[in-house]
Amino acid sequence: MDDTIIIWGAGAIGGAVGAYLLRAGAPVIFVDNVREHVAAINRDGLRISGPIEEFTVNARAFLPADLPDQYQTILLCVKAHHTKAACEQLAPCLRDDGCVVSLQNGLNERVIAGSFGAGRTIGAFVNFGADYHGPGNIHYGGRGAVVVGELDGRITDRIEQLHRQLLNFEERAITTPNIMGFLWGKMSYGALLYATALTNESIVDVLNSKQHRACLSALGQEVLSVATAEKITPEKFDGYDPAAFLGTDTLSIERSFDDMVAHNRKSTKTHSGIWRDLAVRKRATEVDAQLGPVVDIGAEHGLATPITRRLIELIHDIENDRRPLAWETLDELAASTGFKTSEEIL
Repeated sequence: MDDTIIIWGAGAIGGAVGAYLLRAGAPVIFVDNVREHVAAINRDGLRISGPIEEFTVNARAFLPADLPDQYQTILLCVKAHHTKAACEQLAPCLRDDGCVVSLQNGLNERVIAGSFGAGRTIGAFVNFGADYHGPGNIHYGGRGAVVVGELDGRITDRIEQLHRQLLNFEERAITTPNIMGFLWGKMSYGALLYATALTNESIVDVLNSKQHRACLSALGQEVLSVATAEKITPEKFDGYDPAAFLGTDTLSIERSFDDMVAHNRKSTKTHSGIWRDLAVRKRATEVDAQLGPVVDIGAEHGLATPITRRLIELIHDIENDRRPLAWETLDELAASTGFKTSEEIL
C-alpha cells in the first residue's frame, strides 16, 4: 500500500507539519495553489525558520491540477473557507479507501464528511504557532497541542499510524475519543483570538487586559453554550480551560486567562493568523467559515449568539476598511454587547 502523505495546503500548518514529517523519513508531497510557493519548494526546498529549529528539507510540490495518481492519506491544511473547493479539487486524487485529515481550524470535518462521508474523514486539532513568510519559507514560532481522532471516537489502526507520524512533529501529540470536544474547545478559544485581532495589540496584551476580560469571558461562554447544546464536552488545552468558562467561579476564569497568557508568552508568534490576514496580507479572514457555524448551530437550538454575531460584523468592518485595528474596535464589541469599555473603566 502506498504510504505517501499528501499535504494539501503548504502554508503555516501544512508547511510546518509536512517539513517535520519529511525530515523524519515519511514520503511527503506538498500541494499548494500559490504558484510561486510551489516553485520555491521545488527549486530550493521548504525552509522552517524560528526559535524552535531552523532547517530546510528537499521536497516535491505540485499545483492542485498537476498532482499525479491517487493517494491513501491527504492532510487538508487549507483555510476553512477554502475547504469545500479543496474537497472538489482533491477528490480525483483520493483513493476509494483513502481518508482526508482536517488539519485546520474550525468545524471543517462537517464539510469534508459531506463530500466523502464520515468514515473517510479524520478529525484533528492543532494549536501551535506558525506563519507563512513567503514562498518556500514557514516560520514556526511556538509549540502547541496536536490531537487526532476518529469522528466516532474509536481508536483505529489508521489513527494510531497517523499519531506515530505526528509525533515526529510534536512529541506530545495524542489521540482522543473526543475529537469534537477539542474542536469545540478551539472554537471557543478561536473566538477569543478573533477578538484580539480587532486590535493591533498582541494576543498576550489583549488576553491580559483586565478591563476586557468580562466581554471576552462572555464571548467564550456563548460559544461553549452552543457546544453544550450539541452535547459536546469541550476539552482543555494549552492553558484554556473550557470547564472554567462553563462555570460561575470568576477566579477559575481569571486563572485560565493567566494560563493562556503564560502559554502565549512562550511563542514568538505574537499575533494570530487572523490579525496577519487583516494587517499584513490584506485579505479576507476565515471568520464566516469558522464562527458562522456557531451562529447557525446555535439558531438550530434556539440559542441567540449576539456577541459572536457582532464580532463577525466587526471583523468584516476591518476587512472592508470601515474600522481600524485598534482598542476602540474591541471596545465597540464590549459596548454593543452590554459591557463597559476600557474608557468607561479608566
